[in-house]
Amino acid sequence: MAAADPLNAAAPLQAREATGAGAASSLEEQLRQAGLEVLGSCQKMSGRGPALLQHSALLEDFTLKELDTLGDTMLLIRAQPGQVLIAEGDAGDWMLLLLSGTVDVTKTTPADDDDPDAHENRSRLGVTTEGAVLGEMSMFDRDVRYATCTAIDAVEAAVLSRTAIGQLIRQHPGVGAKLMVKITQLLAQRLRNTSNRLVRLLQKK
Repeated sequence: MAAADPLNAAAPLQAREATGAGAASSLEEQLRQAGLEVLGSCQKMSGRGPALLQHSALLEDFTLKELDTLGDTMLLIRAQPGQVLIAEGDAGDWMLLLLSGTVDVTKTTPADDDDPDAHENRSRLGVTTEGAVLGEMSMFDRDVRYATCTAIDAVEAAVLSRTAIGQLIRQHPGVGAKLMVKITQLLAQRLRNTSNRLVRLLQKK
């Protein structure tokens, strides 16, 4: 029997709770298999200081108490320089919040089919630092990852899954609603930025 979607409010509470622990364990296994160090939950995330709230568009409206509530639902991971945190083409129903370090975001450009000697190229989409969010689109639509995110230096990040969001909405509705609003705003801003870049490219032709 398929597990109920934790974001589906109509799913039976008992069924969602029964799958929660298993989903968390499965996520930890996925992260470890990817070579990432799992350090446990992000308890007392407020201890990282108010600078985290100031540097993160996701967290800027959260109080320190709400930050701790959110952190309790997230896993803390560590990556070494050169390690891949998110791989283009992989499936994933979780996102990352960077707590420290710098991450390179790249996208593969397919080789030209008309050129037998052509090779795939990797283009840099950007470099992200503390407070940035990565992978939120795939977390929602469960499609494959659009880009690869690689640690440039030592990185610590908080991992938030679909299951964790469902638990947060049930147990702390105010914090859960605030989180969903902020993620929606981030997605809307990225769509707007992409549209603006497309317009500029079309104007150059």
